[in-house]
Amino acid sequence: MLSLLTSLLVWAVPALICMCISSSGHFGWPGDSELRRLRYESVGVASLVGASLAAAGVVYQAILRNPLADPYLLGVSSGASLMAYVWGFQFANTLFGATLVALGQQAFAFAGALISVGIVLTLASRRGRIAPVTLLLVGVIVNAIAGSMFLLLNAIRPERLAGTGSALAFLVGGIQTNLSQAQIWIAATCVAIGWIVLLYLTGKLNVAALSESESEALGVRIHRLRWTALGVASIVTAAGVAVSGPIGFVGLICPHLARLMVGRDHRRLLPIATACGAALLPLADAGSRLFYSTGKTLLPVGVLTSLLAGPFFLFLLWRDRGEMTVPH
Repeated sequence: MLSLLTSLLVWAVPALICMCISSSGHFGWPGDSELRRLRYESVGVASLVGASLAAAGVVYQAILRNPLADPYLLGVSSGASLMAYVWGFQFANTLFGATLVALGQQAFAFAGALISVGIVLTLASRRGRIAPVTLLLVGVIVNAIAGSMFLLLNAIRPERLAGTGSALAFLVGGIQTNLSQAQIWIAATCVAIGWIVLLYLTGKLNVAALSESESEALGVRIHRLRWTALGVASIVTAAGVAVSGPIGFVGLICPHLARLMVGRDHRRLLPIATACGAALLPLADAGSRLFYSTGKTLLPVGVLTSLLAGPFFLFLLWRDRGEMTVPH
C-alpha cells in the first residue's frame, strides 16, 4: 500500500505542474474549460503511454536478465510504425478490407505491434521454451526488416509523411492530438488489465533473476513465466505505441530510476517505475511545448526522450561493460 501511495505522489506532482504549462510558455492553471479539457487529455495520454513503456521495461529487464533491455527489443515499435503507415495506402483496403481500415490508424498500429511480437516469440521459442539470447537477436532482425519496409514505402510515396497525425509521428514518437475517446479508453483498458497481471507476477519476477534450476526448485516454472510475462508486457507496450508511436528510452531509464528509489524487489519496483514513466513523458511533452513557445517548431516527444536518455544509456553500457553476462 505504501508503494502505491508513493507511486501516486511521484506521478501526481509532475502531472499537476505539466497541467499549468501552456503552449505559449506561460505558467498557470487553465481557466477556459475547453483548454482545461485539452490539457487533461494531453497529460493523461502522455501518462498512459509513459506508464505502459516503463512497466514493460521492468518486465523485459527482469525476464531477459539484461539491464539494457527495453520494450522495443521485440520489434513492437517498428511493427506499429509500419502498419500505421500502411493504413493510409489504397492497397490497404484490398488486403485488409474496408472495415479494418475504418477502425483507424491506431488500430493498425496496435495490430502491427502484436504481429511483430508474435513473430519474434514464435521464432525465438523451441519446444515451448524461450531462449533470451535468440529473442534479442530475432527482435533486432524484425526491427530491421520492418524499418526497411517503412523506408521503401516512403521512397514510393514520400508525401504520405506530411500532416498532423501522420506516420511521421509513429516513426519518431509523439503525443497524438487526433485521438478519439474510444481509442484512448481502449488503450487505457488494455494497459490497466495488463498492468494488474504484471503486478500479480512481481513475486515470481524476483525469482526470475536466479538460474533456471534454482527457479524450478522454488516452484517457479521459468519458461511459462517468460511466455506469460513477455506476452502481457508486449500487449501493454503495443497499447501505448498504438496511440503514440515508438517513444524511445522510457522503458530503459525509468526502471533504473525506480531501483535507485526502492531497490530490486519487483513488488515495489513495478509501481514506482510505472509512476516514473507516467511522470517523465508529460514532463517531456511540457518541455516540447516550452520549446515551441520560443518560436521554434514543436518537437516530437520521442526526440526529447532520446536526447535526454541516450547519454544515460551510454553511461549504463559503460558502467556495466565488465559485468554484462549472457542469459541462458
